[in-house]
Amino acid sequence: MENQKTLLYFTLFFLIYLLWAQWQMDYGPKPATPTVVENTENKTVIDSVDSNVPMAASTTGTSNVAAQPAQLISAQRIKVITDVLEIEIDTRGGDVRRATLRKYAIDAKKPEEKIVLLTDEEVDFHIAQSGLVSVNKETAPTHNDIYSAEQTTYRLAEGVNEIEVPLHWTGSDGTKVTKLYTFRRNDYAINVDHKVVAGRNGWSGSQYMQLFRSKPSDKGGSAFIYTYTGGVIFNDEIKYEKIDFDDLQEENLKKELDKGWLAMIQHYFLAAWIPEGEGKNLYFSRYTPQTEHYVLGVRSSAKRLMPNEQAEFNSRFVTGPKLQYKLEEVEPGLELTVDYGVLTIIAKPLFWLLNVFHTWFGNWGWAIIFLTLTVKGMFYKLSEMSYKSMAKMRKVAPRMKQMKEQYGDDRQAMSKAMMEMYKRENINPMGGCLPILVQIPVFISLYWVLLESVEMRQAPFALWLDNLSAKDPYFVLPVIMGISMYVQQKLNPAPIDPIQQKVFQYMPIAFTFMFAFFPSGLVLYWVVNNLLSILQQYVITKRIENAK
Repeated sequence: MENQKTLLYFTLFFLIYLLWAQWQMDYGPKPATPTVVENTENKTVIDSVDSNVPMAASTTGTSNVAAQPAQLISAQRIKVITDVLEIEIDTRGGDVRRATLRKYAIDAKKPEEKIVLLTDEEVDFHIAQSGLVSVNKETAPTHNDIYSAEQTTYRLAEGVNEIEVPLHWTGSDGTKVTKLYTFRRNDYAINVDHKVVAGRNGWSGSQYMQLFRSKPSDKGGSAFIYTYTGGVIFNDEIKYEKIDFDDLQEENLKKELDKGWLAMIQHYFLAAWIPEGEGKNLYFSRYTPQTEHYVLGVRSSAKRLMPNEQAEFNSRFVTGPKLQYKLEEVEPGLELTVDYGVLTIIAKPLFWLLNVFHTWFGNWGWAIIFLTLTVKGMFYKLSEMSYKSMAKMRKVAPRMKQMKEQYGDDRQAMSKAMMEMYKRENINPMGGCLPILVQIPVFISLYWVLLESVEMRQAPFALWLDNLSAKDPYFVLPVIMGISMYVQQKLNPAPIDPIQQKVFQYMPIAFTFMFAFFPSGLVLYWVVNNLLSILQQYVITKRIENAK
């Protein structure tokens, strides 16, 4: 009955994995934050800088980190409409106060109601800020200063691939700053550049970028499905490091890194800042318990300018869906925000294959079915070994029952008799274990591919299945899956242990209930996989039973 035990262990392993993944996200140990040793060369200590903006950087860019932004105040709004985005920029600070995704609806049945990813409303408050800081705060506009705008509405016209939105600011010493937003067609990445012309006393300062938000009201999960919502920083050295809201609340981040990027991610969507230019960047965070607001940001190295000298600070802001291949083109590593976890090395090829099938059929449901067929074909021989072992065990099951009656509680004698029978019948009781164990990482990887891919969000399949990212509205697929599990059990040798028998009887019911709340795309994969397994196992079982 080893094969039955293996199937039970696999099922329990999968359930434990789901619980472990959620526990890790909520309560797991956090990576240690290395101490940053500050370079004091040419460092200027500033006590008089407004505590509501990042402190001025030295020429090495290693001085203190940002503080919490001041109470949010609005000035004039500038609306920018492209083919994929509808953005509202406030002239106070040039903040991105609202971002609507024009191609993504909240509900497939209400296509006119679009996803609002950034908003300055109280619920789910989340905006993007950027500015300049200097030793002399009157010569650098922060997100508290007001810009002038040339117009209040910009629209990307047909046949035009790019649109620029300039904002202007002049300091008391004649320093001039132009904050320039550049939007492109079919692009969720926005160039944000600060062009500085130093005033009569020269200029010294740096650029900062930050995401300012509250904790989301919806964590993006359920009892059985949980996806990460929180902060992320990345560079070639640390790779991909999550900084969730508890981390931000417990300790302020202060880490000096070469290049890299930061993001706030959620299920299917992200907002990210990508600093550009030479030198090290200082990544920082801040939490304000009074307002329960979080800041995750980055500040560039400083530049010194002589009077009338010019300089430019460059960055990119990304707000939109986590489309893997587009994110790869925007910045290396940004595609990792599609979080497949520790099995990314397996999940990415599976998504590539899924995407290939989608280009062929133009339907994600059929892509899932053919991906399942392909994976099943890859493991055909391993599955065959397992099913042959199960079929042989099923064939000798009556004799095993007789042995149990014969030897009773004498486990040693029964074990010896069973081993002799296995030897006579050429049965390897562990023959079904390895094939199943080998497939576990693939199953879990497929689970995350189907769960994390925004490409399948609200994707229709056929008939009543009009949204593969939502549960089956009529629970047809979960019921079919439960029936298929029951049929599979009938093809397996019945456990001798009464407790195991009870467990296996209730497993189809438990899985039907659990999968009733899974996205229908995931359930579709399991149904197809089970039906193929039943077909293969039935043929092999009949072949073994009919053999002499």
